[in-house]
Amino acid sequence: MLSYALRRLGSAIPTLFIIITVAFFMMRLAPGGPFDREKQLPPEIEANILKAYNLDKPIHLQYLDYMKNILRGDFGPSYKYLDFTVNDLILTGFPVSMRLGLYAITIAIVIGVTAGTIAALKQNSLFDYLVMGVAMTGIAIPNFVMAPLLALVFGVYLSILPVAGWGGGAFKYQILPVITLALPQVAYIARLTRGSMVEIMNSNFIRTARAKGLSEKIVVVRHALRGGLLPVVSYLGPATAAVITGSVVIESIFDVPGIGRYFVNGALNRDYPVVMGVVIFYAILIIVLNLIVDLVYGFFDPRVKVE
Repeated sequence: MLSYALRRLGSAIPTLFIIITVAFFMMRLAPGGPFDREKQLPPEIEANILKAYNLDKPIHLQYLDYMKNILRGDFGPSYKYLDFTVNDLILTGFPVSMRLGLYAITIAIVIGVTAGTIAALKQNSLFDYLVMGVAMTGIAIPNFVMAPLLALVFGVYLSILPVAGWGGGAFKYQILPVITLALPQVAYIARLTRGSMVEIMNSNFIRTARAKGLSEKIVVVRHALRGGLLPVVSYLGPATAAVITGSVVIESIFDVPGIGRYFVNGALNRDYPVVMGVVIFYAILIIVLNLIVDLVYGFFDPRVKVE
């Protein structure tokens, strides 16, 4: 298993290299610059600033310098957050995003798998139609629409939850962001679970288990769920990475100090190192989580061999 994991990580290096390269040149080719102002800076001051950040060099030399720093684990200084490096911002924002993301994905797994399984067992019933209808609604409504609606209802009309801020990590400040992040994942997981479980429950080995006189609970829990959760396990890799790194929109709406908010501010302010740092961090997280998913696959499906 260790050799398999090392091979997978080794094969991910070219992918990561392509992501870094494309992101670097796309950021540089975008209109505007990190030090553009409505009032033009004096040429001497602007030249000194560009030289201090090595932005006066040709773009290919900037790229080579950046790649050298990346190999040392240095994402560089932020252009807008004075006295902070990108590493500092990621280390500050990631624990916040991770907390919200883990809460959201846990809620999504519990509710989504439960609702999808019950819907599959009651196929074509009113509950099945209700779950799938709610799931489709959750998928169709983007979270940047759901977030203001939840804030309006629970924060403004009912006045029971704060609509913005972090409050030092107090529980009540996490409720609305977590719910907003979890709702789309609940919908996706419920649909995946339902579709997979419907197919599994009509399989030959399920009929054999029932013919042996096993109770329906044992058939579902011990036999059906193990195979029915395979699509969900595959989906959890990128989904977990997405919610852990935090939705850039959700963290901005609720004013949560996670890496998503730094990404948005960095993009608006042309803070190249911050945007690049978050993109690279996000890519590494997806690669690692997908590797974990592949390893977990062996537990749910003994036919899968990693060696």
